[in-house]
Amino acid sequence: MWTGTGSLNIGRSDHTSTLLPNGMVLVAGGTNSTETLASAELYDPVSGSWSATGSLNTARLGHTATLLPNGMVLVAGGSNSSGIIASAELYDPASGSWTSTGSLNTGRGRHTATLLSNGMVFVAGGVDFDGFLLASAELYDPASGSWSATGTLNVARRSHTTTLLPNGMVLAAGGFDDNFSPSSSAELYDPVGGSWTATGDLNSARYFHTATLLPNGTALVAAGVGSTGVFASAELYDPANGSWTVTDNLNAARDRHTATLLSNGMVLVAAGDGSNNVLSSAELYEGKPSPSPTPTPTGTPSGTPRPTSTPRPRPSPAPRPTL
Repeated sequence: MWTGTGSLNIGRSDHTSTLLPNGMVLVAGGTNSTETLASAELYDPVSGSWSATGSLNTARLGHTATLLPNGMVLVAGGSNSSGIIASAELYDPASGSWTSTGSLNTGRGRHTATLLSNGMVFVAGGVDFDGFLLASAELYDPASGSWSATGTLNVARRSHTTTLLPNGMVLAAGGFDDNFSPSSSAELYDPVGGSWTATGDLNSARYFHTATLLPNGTALVAAGVGSTGVFASAELYDPANGSWTVTDNLNAARDRHTATLLSNGMVLVAAGDGSNNVLSSAELYEGKPSPSPTPTPTGTPSGTPRPTSTPRPRPSPAPRPTL
């Protein structure tokens, strides 16, 4: 089920949204269809309202934003009027300001970034300065602010999603492939071995969608673009069997939006593009709760049957003597 909430101060697409430790949501960068944005704003889930915060040092769209264990937010890559960007910067929620950190080894946009269980940030795929799709991936170490290479995707892709699953694996889904077509393929990254394996395909090939891990362990993929245009459809990935099932449609078809899991378990989907128009609208997804197991009926214990007493034989009266 989807419900509306407060609109952003600035309609935008190709931005990022990140849930902060204080429960607020940071939206950064993107485009308003005429220029690349450096502005950022904060969403308050309690009031459903938005307020401005510090702007990025570098305007960018198609970048990534990742909450680090220290509470800072890492923004990496993307593009602007100068082309593809390799630079990265950190947002401090305490001051609302941004500072530079180490640049990516390969400038990229339309890539993904995922915080791993070991505290490293995993960046995968995207498009390079020359417009070629990337299968390469790299890791960011928050302690040193540096990047290192890791295993490459089986399928080069951009505008896809990656999601950390409860088992520590990373799910890469959909995107735009080398054939310039929306992809339905999905694969899993193992951080221990740095390798990739295939998993079940999406029901609908799509790119410019979002993917969000829900509290029940499934991943929600929402909206995006497919062969028939902009989608309102959504589907759920079950890591237990590697399959996808359809769930409720969004109220508004959109792509290049963001999706953020809130502390109340709902998913905030914000802004994006509709049918050739930039959206400022936002909506909330509430998943259907997992059915509680039906308890096995327990019969009322019957008491231990009381033993039937054996009747005591009554002695026959002695015969009266004959007089």
